[in-house]
Amino acid sequence: MVRRNTIPALPFTKRNWTLFFLGLGVIVLGYLFLRVPPAEGFLSLTLAPILLVIGYCVLIPIAILIGENKRKSGG
Repeated sequence: MVRRNTIPALPFTKRNWTLFFLGLGVIVLGYLFLRVPPAEGFLSLTLAPILLVIGYCVLIPIAILIGENKRKSGG
């Protein structure tokens, strides 16, 4: 008997992928705001780091950790 090494599919749902790409978009937006020329401006000094922290520390981990809703409506 030959055993095949199969890689299990990721248990991600549409909600996981949506949150992941939202987080990726927020991260890209944060880096774009970081490039704004006046280095002492609001966008590059305040908003960009906030967006990067939200993207890296909130949205991406939530997208990875959130599970499928396993509640069944019982009666």
